[in-house]
Order: sequence, then structure tokens, then C-alpha cells
Amino acid sequence: MINRVCIVDDHQLFADGLATALNAIPDLSVVGVFSTGESFLEARESGILVDVTLLDLEMPGLTGLDVLASPLTDSPVILVTMHSGEAERRRAIDLGAAGFLSKSTPLLDLAAAIRAVANGEHILSDTTQRDILDRYRSPLLDPGAQSLTPRERELLRLLAAGVSSTDDLANRLYISQKTVKNHLASIYEKLAVSDRAQAAVEAIRLGLHSE
Repeated sequence: MINRVCIVDDHQLFADGLATALNAIPDLSVVGVFSTGESFLEARESGILVDVTLLDLEMPGLTGLDVLASPLTDSPVILVTMHSGEAERRRAIDLGAAGFLSKSTPLLDLAAAIRAVANGEHILSDTTQRDILDRYRSPLLDPGAQSLTPRERELLRLLAAGVSSTDDLANRLYISQKTVKNHLASIYEKLAVSDRAQAAVEAIRLGLHSE
């Protein structure tokens, strides 16, 4: 399952860097980076599909609270900001914010927060935030990838490392060449790929190569 993410932040360097980092996570895809609230709402009005929005609080023009109040902002929103007063925090909660995070939040925590709010969770309380994030730390893979067996994952790690011949794979895994071919056929079907090179690329994209 891929969660579509929009980033709305007037600090372009931060936003672009965050987009690159999130796009490297297998179950997240940044579908838009916007430097103003106005441009984000225009994109929403034009029909851009988004599952979770990461929204800066302080921006020129429309503020994060203004964007949050718009009926066009109808998917979960995490406010990612360096500064937020108690009054702004209460107002954001009243407007339906799903979470608050600092811009210094580690990437894996941010990814976990995106998965959590996409699944209907709220990360507004410091006392419950850690427990929620821990439950969503692993990428949510599609059903085919989730159904991979431990041996198939082991074989994929070898493919991603550049071990591709049937003989080498069989020797590394202490199985017959016929069993290797059977595992490969199953992998191809589950990942919707047609050869070893594609399987290796998909293993890297899904993060299976570093398990």
C-alpha cells in the first residue's frame, strides 16, 4: 500500500530534501511539494489525490491554520513546524489536525506518523505518540510483497546484492537449482516482475535488501 504525501512548506530546501527522503521509503510517495498554501489548495481543487499532508504552520499568505480550515483539506494533516504556541495548537486540533511534529523529527518517526494518521490514528499527545509510532515503524507492503516467504526474501537479498546465477544462488542457500527456479517463479508472481533484474530492483525499492 502506497501512501500519497503532499508537503506544504515555504522553506524550499527543507521541503525538497524531505521529499527525496520520503520517496526512498517503499510505501510512501510524495505527489506534490508546495511552497504556499494557495498553490496547495489550487492543486487540491484541480483534483490531486493525497492521503496525508505535511503542513508548515508559519507561511506567508495563507498560514497552516488557514489551509487546515479549508474544505479542500479533507485528508489527514500533520503539522510539521519549529514553533507552535498553545493557542495555535488548540486551534489546529479544533480544525482537525491529526498530528504535530517538529521539523527535527527523525525520518523514520515521520514515516511512521504518516502511516499512523493515514490509518486513522491521531498523534497529538506526547504521552501516547511513542507507542503509536512504534506500531507503524515498518513499511506497509502490498499483499504480494507481504506474502513472500523467509526463503524468498533471502533469495531477493542475494539478487539485490548482485548474485544472479542459478548455480550461485543454489550454493549460497544450500538448495537445489530446481528449488531456486521454483522460488524465483513464485517471487515473479508475487512482485509482478518477469526476470531476476526486475526482482532485484523491486527488492531494493521495497527495502527488502537491507532486512
